[in-house]
Amino acid sequence: MSETTTVVLHGFTGSASAMVPLTSRLPQPVLAVDLPGHGSGPISDDPADYTMAAAVAAVVTAVTDRERFALVGYSMGGRVALHLAVAHPDRVAALAVIGARGGIDDPVERARRIAADEALAAQIETRGIEWFTDHWGDLPLFASQRHRLPAAQRAALRAQRLACDPGGLARSLRGMGAGAVDPIGGRLGELSMPCTLIAGADDTKFAAIARAMAAVIPRADVYLVPDAGHAAHLEAPDATATAVAAVTQAGFAPRVPLA
Repeated sequence: MSETTTVVLHGFTGSASAMVPLTSRLPQPVLAVDLPGHGSGPISDDPADYTMAAAVAAVVTAVTDRERFALVGYSMGGRVALHLAVAHPDRVAALAVIGARGGIDDPVERARRIAADEALAAQIETRGIEWFTDHWGDLPLFASQRHRLPAAQRAALRAQRLACDPGGLARSLRGMGAGAVDPIGGRLGELSMPCTLIAGADDTKFAAIARAMAAVIPRADVYLVPDAGHAAHLEAPDATATAVAAVTQAGFAPRVPLA
């Protein structure tokens, strides 16, 4: 292929269509992929279809005709992107992740997260998608959206979450949650492609995670998006798309003060 395709992966409760605020601003060609349990794809009852290995395989299958591609992922999609890049470094020409990490290396923190995700998955199944949509939207992680996103966009985001299949979300949490996946912190140093680790400047947790990952990935830069929280591609889509396109098209990240 003469042009490098940019493959975009959404976050938990998202879909390929939910990434339009980003994908519509990126140079074409762009391919957004629905991850297991999300979007318009079939919802499997088999837990084996919700492992990280299954998610990576699904993305590779979706891009099988593209020898090398740039890879972008937000949150859960960023986790998949990092695992895919480690598993198939020859396929990934450039990598950008937004508000993401590859997993949880600390065993105590990991066990705590697994328990929390299992409890949430059980509540999704018993209390239903409307309860979960309200619960998820009220998390402190997304607090900045309540004053940065217009009412119409917040309503559309809520409608998109309400359309999710509760079983698919529950199985996704159990199989692909941050605690459920094998941690790959010890392998990030193997990544040789140019990488941009993006976080909203107001998302202090993932800004710190981005800095920590950049310290071990040889060709990584950190880009903190001003005036944005965890979902930087929604709150500041122009700045986020600029950072993504810089690495996917030119192989470098724009520099900003990391205050």
